[in-house]
Amino acid sequence: MARFWVCAAGAGFFLASLVLHSRLCGSPVLRNFAFRISWKSEKVASYRLDLSWPKYSDYFTGATFCVAVDSLNGLVYVAQRGDNIPKVLVFTEDGYFLRAWNFTVDTPHGMFAASTLHEQSVWITDVGSDFMILWLHGEKGTGPAKFNIPHSVTLDSSGRVWIADRGNKRIQVFDKDTGEWLGEWKSCFTEEGPSSVRFTPDGKYLIVAQLNLSRLSLLAAPPVGSIGDCSVISTIQLPDQVLPHLLEVDRKTGAIYVAEIGAKQVQKYVPLNSFVPAFGA
Repeated sequence: MARFWVCAAGAGFFLASLVLHSRLCGSPVLRNFAFRISWKSEKVASYRLDLSWPKYSDYFTGATFCVAVDSLNGLVYVAQRGDNIPKVLVFTEDGYFLRAWNFTVDTPHGMFAASTLHEQSVWITDVGSDFMILWLHGEKGTGPAKFNIPHSVTLDSSGRVWIADRGNKRIQVFDKDTGEWLGEWKSCFTEEGPSSVRFTPDGKYLIVAQLNLSRLSLLAAPPVGSIGDCSVISTIQLPDQVLPHLLEVDRKTGAIYVAEIGAKQVQKYVPLNSFVPAFGA
């Protein structure tokens, strides 16, 4: 036992000496040591609210239903509902307002950006859109591959489609090519179903919004070849009646943009650690 305390005292003296040497001599040794400790203790992604985004919030004049991020061009698109207002607002990632338009869109619900090096493209779900159907699941019900208010969809790097089945309080997972049902997550949504689902750029976590709970949750993503059970890693509790409807993640920076229909605004959360994009960036 005495040997243990001698070793502990020696270790403490060593660290104290490093601190003193670093303060007096500017030694890089302590900086390297502290970095290693911080790196090993880092477990999950964490976020902070970016109070500087947007620079001027009075441009939000309706119910902000959705948001999309064009990471390639550094643009953020916001769609809102209301009478005699601009339906789509365009900001920079730094929060500066660029432009707005009020044509071709009536009642926006969802939106995503699909820009390339040669063309900027934004897709908005609205009445009258036509798409080529590769596979379809849509019967209302509670069983596998049936839905009750399917509200958000995203894709992971292994070709699995994740759908927020809000009314059934679950996320369902399908193969993107065949439409085969792969499984579901329910245990994380006993209070309320998910209204939006997205992956972090490194593919390690899913970020889920729950509308009436005014809550964002970080879920651990499963490995390839397995769905398993959902596991909540951490949560961001928003004020009551904020009502986060849909969210989007910047594929380059990992920032989360949340369209809040109760607060009639979009807020930005920035990660406290860096992400390494896994795909699609």
